[in-house]
Amino acid sequence: MGKVKIKRKSTLIDMTAMSDVTVLLLTFFMLTSTFLQKEPATVITPSSVSEIKVPTANLVTILVSGAGVDGDGKRDASVEGKIFISVAGDVDSTFSSENVREAVLIEAVTNYNKLHKNNPVELTNAQVKAFSKLNMFGLKFSELPKFLEMEVAEQDEVMKHLDNPVVGIPIDNNRDMNKPNEFQIWMRAIYNVAEANKDMGNDAFASALRRSGEGIAVKADKDTPYSTIHNVLDNLQTLKLNKFSLMTALKTEQD
Repeated sequence: MGKVKIKRKSTLIDMTAMSDVTVLLLTFFMLTSTFLQKEPATVITPSSVSEIKVPTANLVTILVSGAGVDGDGKRDASVEGKIFISVAGDVDSTFSSENVREAVLIEAVTNYNKLHKNNPVELTNAQVKAFSKLNMFGLKFSELPKFLEMEVAEQDEVMKHLDNPVVGIPIDNNRDMNKPNEFQIWMRAIYNVAEANKDMGNDAFASALRRSGEGIAVKADKDTPYSTIHNVLDNLQTLKLNKFSLMTALKTEQD
């Protein structure tokens, strides 16, 4: 008896529903994700068991560069301890990051010029707008006008060279607040802007800086000597900004 041949039927799977779900998931993750911002220096933070998340709004991040690696693969401490600052405002458009950065820049430059009347820093409105779009900055005040005239690619190229003496916010162990160093000028300007925002009805930034300690985060490499980090912490305490946090990575089982 001959074999009965089973008629083959074409298999058709409607992928429309799957495509719709994929697009919806992709849209959801794009809208809810926080993209990593560019930083001038790459650091590997120390590990800890703390699970407290660093806020994304009303935050000042102080980045301390770690040591580099020379041509022989050895540790090069010549670029260690360069200081950079990032300022994030609120989600509200009135107190957005860009608006807060503009106000901080104007306040900082005004205070700097009072102390350096013979060599003041003059900025145009376009340069102030360019500064407001910087996620993180770290230059001498005297270099700001020239830097803010550059294209973004040129700015990135400048910031890549940590061995450049103009890169990094100058800092020392100054305790005389009548003659603040440049790091202290920036931090005092940030605090003054936060206080001004409080008077305008937004107390979140000022509260984060003064009371909760969530408004300032210090980010440094795990191999950076404590003496280098202590210089930053000592400056903050001189400014009476006594509450801040150190950014760490969550410990793994291998740690």
